[in-house]
Amino acid sequence: MVNQLYELIMAMDLKEIEKYIKEAMPDALIEIQDLAGDGNHYSAIITSSQFSGKSKIEQHKMVYNSLQGKMGNELHALAIKTKEK
Repeated sequence: MVNQLYELIMAMDLKEIEKYIKEAMPDALIEIQDLAGDGNHYSAIITSSQFSGKSKIEQHKMVYNSLQGKMGNELHALAIKTKEK
């Protein structure tokens, strides 16, 4: 019961993840997969011209920043792959 309640509170829908990233990077092409089917473990491939000239670390920080503090809270795990457009 407690685990189910925790998952309901903590789970984040992949459309919501996409919405946050799109707000920060309107030109982004985003592919998201729910890795475990639990709404907590996702993989995302994000392609954006905003990544141009930035290191992978900077690109990943841009994605994490776009999630506005949801990472580690509502969103438990997100594997990120970034590409320049």
